[in-house]
Amino acid sequence: MIHSAHVPSLRFLNYAARNATLSQYVILTDDPGTVNGTQVQSHRALTKSALAVILRRMSPEQVETLIIGAGQAGLAMSEHLSQRRAPHLIVERGRIAERWRSERWDSLVANGPAWHDRFPNMTFSDIDADSFATRDQIVEYFDAYARQIAAPVRCGVEVTVLHQKADGPGLRAETTEGVIDATNVVVATGPFQRPLVPTVVPADIGIAQIHSAAYRNPTQLREGAVLVIGAGSSGVQIADELLRAGRRVYLSVGPHNRPPRRYRGRDFVWWLGVLGEWDVKVGAPGTEHVTIAVSGAHGGRTVDFRELAARGITLLGSTGTFKEGVIRFLSDLGKNIALGDANYLSMLNAADAYVTQKGLDLPGEPDAHKIQPDPPCMTNPFLELNLAAAGITTIIWATGYALDFDWLKVNAFDAKGRPMHQRGVSTVAGLYFLGLAWLSRRASPFIWGVWHDAEYLADHILGRNRSEMRCPDTN
Repeated sequence: MIHSAHVPSLRFLNYAARNATLSQYVILTDDPGTVNGTQVQSHRALTKSALAVILRRMSPEQVETLIIGAGQAGLAMSEHLSQRRAPHLIVERGRIAERWRSERWDSLVANGPAWHDRFPNMTFSDIDADSFATRDQIVEYFDAYARQIAAPVRCGVEVTVLHQKADGPGLRAETTEGVIDATNVVVATGPFQRPLVPTVVPADIGIAQIHSAAYRNPTQLREGAVLVIGAGSSGVQIADELLRAGRRVYLSVGPHNRPPRRYRGRDFVWWLGVLGEWDVKVGAPGTEHVTIAVSGAHGGRTVDFRELAARGITLLGSTGTFKEGVIRFLSDLGKNIALGDANYLSMLNAADAYVTQKGLDLPGEPDAHKIQPDPPCMTNPFLELNLAAAGITTIIWATGYALDFDWLKVNAFDAKGRPMHQRGVSTVAGLYFLGLAWLSRRASPFIWGVWHDAEYLADHILGRNRSEMRCPDTN
């Protein structure tokens, strides 16, 4: 270990961090060791960045507002704080838009057209407004947006613990690069945090099981048939891609909504807007999110489970139990698809009524109201499936995500572990949530919806900061 006499003074380190070059300063030690958790080898020079890390670990960094996460929520929050000249820092454990980079499959495209799935003050410059941005284009968009707003992002920094300060007001974040004290903290880690994989099928039966977050493309999977469990946007698109790659595909279909991709010349996101659906609010935070089967793949097409079955996918009901190599399914396939059809038709009817009410010149589409006959896999559904006999070598769980706030050591959660907040304003002073499903309305977890939620939180933070200045803590 390093002897105390060899640990440089804070005054020296502050000076060195401002002025050092690689060859100017060394920490002289008899043996390799650590300085406040930072490994230092004998007679090794410290760069400015290494000295800065040591400084942060020796004395907490002070920021007015700390944003955790540099995805769409964190960047939106940064823009609104910058517009209000409110000092802040973003820390991101990976890179900007990391989940888009490393937790999405290769061919993924946005579920909304480029004119819609963006921030208000920056368009996609390299694609048509009615097309659907690819995963890589979305990553490039967020990178460019961060540069445009000069977002103060510090990548590669993970917050391991966040708690209220014991010695006064404010919050303390313990990170992999030291301690940060903040008056305000915005948790902008998004709704896709911990992949949910139900413990139905044992891991030791010789069949590969992955979550959709780990799926990249058909070539990564073993040869053989694939069972995709979950018929939301991810499950449907992955099943379709595997079918196009020549795989035998089984798709377990649970309850879902199934909006039309386009109707009467308008995308469904446009219809959601004019019909007021984006602004629908829920009674309380944490209300269950309904699975939506929609896709922008291949130019954007309405998800039609009967059409998928006609092309060769075997549809199954909700996944039930597993025993001795056999998965059993609920007898709810027809019901689930019928409810999805009802959702689809209700949107068409609402759109027709809106067109009539407003007198719009949007040509009708009577054929869109026609529902095709049920395929054999619906009229005589499989209620069980022997995985080996069906040749299934891989199961892909497209079963969504759970929130994971174990690192938040604050009293801001209800009995079910859901954040307690009003429009993102937590019950803990100075703590905010952003980017969660139904944070304030249906649009909240989407790129343009989170931008408006961030605006509200920025105003709240600014008001709180002014209040703190007028009424400083006297304890």
